[in-house]
Amino acid sequence: MDAIQLIYLVPLLPLIGCLINGLGRNALSKSLVGIIGSGVVFVSFCISVLVFLQVSKEGFTTQVVHYFDFIHVDKMNIPFEFEVDQLASLFLLIITGVGFLIHVYSISYMKDETQSGFGRYFSYLNLFVFSMLILVLGGNYVIMYIGWEGVGLCSYLLIGFWFKDHANNDAGKKAFIMNRIGDVGFLLAVFWMISLFGTASYHELYNSGNGIIYSFTDINSPEIIGITLLLLVGAVGKSAQIPLYTWLPDAMAGPTPVSALIHAATMVTAGIYMIARSNIMYSLAPASLAAVASVGLVTAIVAAIIALKQNDIKKVLAYSTVSQLGYMFLGLGVGAYSAAVFHVMTHAFFKALLFLAAGSVIHAMGGEQDITKMGGLGKKMKITYATFFIACLAISGIPPFSGFFSKDEILSATYAQSPLLYILGLGGALLTAFYMFRLLGMTFKGKFRGTPGQEHHLHESPATMTVPLIILAVLSAIGGFIGIPELFAKNGNKFGDFLSPVFARSKQLLPEHTVPHQTEWILIIVSALLVIIVSIWAWNKFKNYAPSTEADNSFVKVIRNKFYIDEAYDMLFVKPYHSLGTFLNNVFDKKGIDGIVNGVGRSVNYGSRQLRLLQSGQVGSYLLLMVVGLLILFIIQLFTK
Repeated sequence: MDAIQLIYLVPLLPLIGCLINGLGRNALSKSLVGIIGSGVVFVSFCISVLVFLQVSKEGFTTQVVHYFDFIHVDKMNIPFEFEVDQLASLFLLIITGVGFLIHVYSISYMKDETQSGFGRYFSYLNLFVFSMLILVLGGNYVIMYIGWEGVGLCSYLLIGFWFKDHANNDAGKKAFIMNRIGDVGFLLAVFWMISLFGTASYHELYNSGNGIIYSFTDINSPEIIGITLLLLVGAVGKSAQIPLYTWLPDAMAGPTPVSALIHAATMVTAGIYMIARSNIMYSLAPASLAAVASVGLVTAIVAAIIALKQNDIKKVLAYSTVSQLGYMFLGLGVGAYSAAVFHVMTHAFFKALLFLAAGSVIHAMGGEQDITKMGGLGKKMKITYATFFIACLAISGIPPFSGFFSKDEILSATYAQSPLLYILGLGGALLTAFYMFRLLGMTFKGKFRGTPGQEHHLHESPATMTVPLIILAVLSAIGGFIGIPELFAKNGNKFGDFLSPVFARSKQLLPEHTVPHQTEWILIIVSALLVIIVSIWAWNKFKNYAPSTEADNSFVKVIRNKFYIDEAYDMLFVKPYHSLGTFLNNVFDKKGIDGIVNGVGRSVNYGSRQLRLLQSGQVGSYLLLMVVGLLILFIIQLFTK
């Protein structure tokens, strides 16, 4: 049977799992909830594999599966349709594959939750996967927007999962509100597209040869720049780029598997997917591509600097995610779309591994997340240590691990366009190597710095947690070999070849920047050597870490406090907003609206009290009123004739 015809089951199954676990959370056992929640995602993964195999066949062309008309008003028709191509099939594998491992891991990690809470957690997790799959499969920007909003809602629910702690609720609200800022830009872009093109469907806009967008032959036309910049606003919010990135580190308030799902396989990669999906439009607007690259580069460096001095194990990984997303934006901005998507895939492997390994550490430490109170865990948690070490090698870009190939491809494309951008990007990569090996050394080497009770409790996590770690470690180690540069093997970049039909038109539109093989060899050797040197330096510096009583200097204090950006936002936006709300509540609402409403009520009461005096019970008064009434009637009759 044609696997494409089963594509509707890929998002439908997680939705069914969400409904079953959500509605039956008080009746179903934890084991059954875990089996249902993980099983539906696994079946979706199996179907995604079949779809991927069909898409990989030679001669495959993009297929659009139409289900029904979602919006049909006058000449505007927005169908509910799925579009299946190389890009969508790849993201399906990432979302369902990594998502399944996170679901399995969650069974043990969340075992101490109440029965109702356990079911609610898996219901939210399934809904999250469903929303991301709708986002990726949608055949037009409106359907993508449905999934876009869905993952925003699920992030709010999961970040604030432990809602009895108000800090978690605040973190969930922060993520929801900051995402809404970006969503407004995305929504305006969709309205503009429909107004300008009459459609929001990918196949009508970008279909090779007769797509509507091909009628726009002018480079940097105002309309295309406007639409792409508004889409960028949406991507900045969802993928946590400067200035809308501060919600992502606070998202650590949720359970650790949630952090892995948000940071690795879903949500934050939505902005990357959206820009990659819109690659033809962006290639027609080099000015917008420059904005994408600038935002990505600044984000990559600033987030990496902040990560240098964070002591919360999950906060280090959070800022690492922001930084790596910046590299993906940099790749998109220099026109290296395949490289950016390649880094999405490798990042999904090693970042999910890092978060799940961090969850294993937190689980063993009884909830402790401060790495200054850890140390020496490698002796008691050998599997977690080995897998975390592999993930650090991968994210640092040390050959031949997966991150080396994807990051090198982005940096090479950056050098081809601007050596200055390359130097800055390489600097960010060196910062990544430093803070990751600082984290590794402080956590797993040296003497244990926690309490005796924590040390007694140290143990390796159960198989349901360690097996996903091992699988992700293998993927992190070998996943980059599907994108070997032509420098190493002719026709070795199978990943780029697979995605080439999606980005073929963009290659024609953008000026070709190539790096000679000799120069590329130099870049690879220099970057690899520098990363290895920095990694060894950080490892030696922190493997025997001992707490220091020295006060931080002013610059270190600024970094440790994340450049006070949260405080600046609080002063510039939150406090004025609260002050305005208080003013409107006390003056406009209470004295204005309430004054009018209450005044009307008091007037009616006063009028009623006065009118009741007319009912005195005195017959003479009634006769007088009757005579007065008759006189008034006669006068009216007299003057109206």
